Amino acid sequence: MQRIALAFCFFLLCTHFAANAQQQPHVLSERQYITQIKTSPDKRLVEISKAIPGIKLDIKYATKDNFMHRAMYKQARAFARAPVVEGLKQVQAQLKQQGLGLKIYDAYRPYAVTVAFFKMTPDTNFVANPKLGSKHNRGCAIDLSVINLKTGKELAMPTPFDSFSRKAASAYADLPANQIQNRELLKSIMQLHGFTALKTEWWHFDFNGWQQYELLDVPFESL
Repeated sequence: MQRIALAFCFFLLCTHFAANAQQQPHVLSERQYITQIKTSPDKRLVEISKAIPGIKLDIKYATKDNFMHRAMYKQARAFARAPVVEGLKQVQAQLKQQGLGLKIYDAYRPYAVTVAFFKMTPDTNFVANPKLGSKHNRGCAIDLSVINLKTGKELAMPTPFDSFSRKAASAYADLPANQIQNRELLKSIMQLHGFTALKTEWWHFDFNGWQQYELLDVPFESL
């Protein structure tokens, strides 16, 4: 009887570990990332401000001005995979013809930060589930808005960045006409250059082809 009980406990323990293993996605470490980009240079993370002169940064997670109310990044920097940055460069060039430009709130996000977000706010409408990881963790998602290059001020948008309001949805209609116009301008230009809007967040755009890129957990300080 004792043997049966021990065997049953062992079975439950193995099942527990197997289930947990299945819940953990494959995330590349800093060492694995460095090895990968030696043979796949298109997968390298590029610093956006160095690749696109004149682009503005407002990295909210390097400050306390975010839903976590604390700094999640040690450095106010923004990175994305090389093809993603090329797409942003085209968006910036097109906006510049209208006297406008991009302001980046967030881009590549280390996987450990996504885990911390989910512990605080497990709402998958606005925060990625670590079991799947985020497209930010792949270096293939950008949070941004549009500014007037002459004044440096942001165009009127439906909500501030990181709002959990239903007005943040990329197709929400009960808004002032100028906010809808500005949101649709951003959406149309981003879509033209290879990005798709997230339904729940007007500021969030995923790079088409994100599936080709692995989840990463490389801190900014190492890039």
